[in-house]
Amino acid sequence: MGRDLDRLQGTWNIVSLEMDGQKMSRGGARIVVRGNRFTTIAMGATYEGSVVVHQATAPKSFELHFDEGPEKGNTSFGIYELDGDTWKICLTTRGTERPREFAAPPGTGIALETFQRGLVADEPVAADASAASGSPAGDSAAELAGVWTPVSLVRDGQALPQSMLKYRKRIATANQVTVQFGPQVVLQARYAVDRSHTPKTMDYVLADGKPQYGIWALEGQRLTTCFASPGQPRPSEFASTPGDGRTLAVWTPAGK
Repeated sequence: MGRDLDRLQGTWNIVSLEMDGQKMSRGGARIVVRGNRFTTIAMGATYEGSVVVHQATAPKSFELHFDEGPEKGNTSFGIYELDGDTWKICLTTRGTERPREFAAPPGTGIALETFQRGLVADEPVAADASAASGSPAGDSAAELAGVWTPVSLVRDGQALPQSMLKYRKRIATANQVTVQFGPQVVLQARYAVDRSHTPKTMDYVLADGKPQYGIWALEGQRLTTCFASPGQPRPSEFASTPGDGRTLAVWTPAGK
């Protein structure tokens, strides 16, 4: 039997992504493996480092040691399955406890991803989401630019544990936004706002071209956002209950 590291050489394009029990936009992410080096490109964010593969373990396991990019100095611990041109991985976005099964339950910070070789052309992923998806109608929002960390986050009626909040951040310009959970980019979009409504509205065009509609309020240094699932009707109030698919978040500037 040949070495799995040899079989992993080349470009792998993401076909599914689940994190913390939620299916996420794929956003054109890919992993390129050359020798024992990897480069991960996820909606404009680039991560580089070394990969160590343990194909004799059950399940097979690996580590990603990041030495360039936003996660420089960190390590993700994972398990994997490799079946021809399909590569399934389950890995940590925080901590050192390796997943034991291929699942990403809520509150764990675990990502479950499936990649396939050769399904998408090997072209660079646009750092600017508008290159693929266009821009929504509305105004820019310079007051929302900066790095924000969550005070609270409720998705589909389920609150993210306080211990997990420190791994999430919102990085915005006046018209682009990226949300990360540890080393994983979970959302990137072009956005625009309309201040003439009550509550104020915010529209996303996600990296895969899907629209997402929300509302927002900025009170002092506290930003509250509430978004429907992609393609669903805009929320009319700041609330998230079981089954509604909405994400309600309260953010504050990083370091405040």
